[in-house]
Amino acid sequence: MDASLEAAINEWHAGVNAADLRRSARAVGDPVVVLGPKGAGSITPAQFAEWVGRSGIKLTPRSWHPVSERLMVVEEDATWPGSTEPTRVATVFRASGGRVTAALRLPDLRSALELAHICRELAATE
Repeated sequence: MDASLEAAINEWHAGVNAADLRRSARAVGDPVVVLGPKGAGSITPAQFAEWVGRSGIKLTPRSWHPVSERLMVVEEDATWPGSTEPTRVATVFRASGGRVTAALRLPDLRSALELAHICRELAATE
């Protein structure tokens, strides 16, 4: 696992899980590509921080799956305010320059790994 990729993802989780809006904004690129149940797209670090504050989500990493030098899938337990039990999800992370430049959350590890491998192949053929 690439140390800078891991460090960027750890910083992303630290900001999100602490609901630290400034730290969350500093942990992502400009723009950052996101995917979740409410849609996908490129957003600014400020918009990402707004989402962190609004969602109240906590994501506890459970397993790490390196895909390439810049891509990693992390299986996580997600909780939201009012959750009684965690929900297992998986996020495809891409990082560059010490910041997360994509966080694509999917409902399960298999789906996230499939998407990550497609992204890797797309990048390789550019």
